[in-house]
Amino acid sequence: MRVPDDAWNRVARGETETERLDRNWNSLVQELRVVQTGVQFLVGALLIVPFQAGFAELSDRERAVYLATVAAAFGATVLLVAPVSWHRILFRRHRLANVVAAAHRCAIAGLALLGVALVGSLVLVVDIVVHPAAGSAAGALVAVSFLIAWLISPWRWRGPGRRAG
Repeated sequence: MRVPDDAWNRVARGETETERLDRNWNSLVQELRVVQTGVQFLVGALLIVPFQAGFAELSDRERAVYLATVAAAFGATVLLVAPVSWHRILFRRHRLANVVAAAHRCAIAGLALLGVALVGSLVLVVDIVVHPAAGSAAGALVAVSFLIAWLISPWRWRGPGRRAG
């Protein structure tokens, strides 16, 4: 029999629904702090690339990879910063459950886009420095690594039991 999260949290943690929401929000904010700095640095680095002397020499493929990478990095930034805005707008409106649920979804989508941006950055660098085939191979290898480390491994730990509280 599956024990509902609220009941488990009351018994195992001795916390109320409000305390659980506060804990979940604080946990999410800590996670977002870690990735926000990195993704914002990546966006800044990507924005200066077109102003470098060799940018005009990029192939059409390299420009497409660059633009897709910039789009993914900006998308990740939007999604990873959005929960802070929602929290501000909904502050003292007793909507923390909604904010936590939405922030959870945004964090997952933002991490996915960050992974795309990181893979794209690597593809572009290896493409230019070594060879386009090496760039594609490096991108594929890192994409698989991200899938294993960021999705498959943690997903296996979830199992059929209750959701984390």
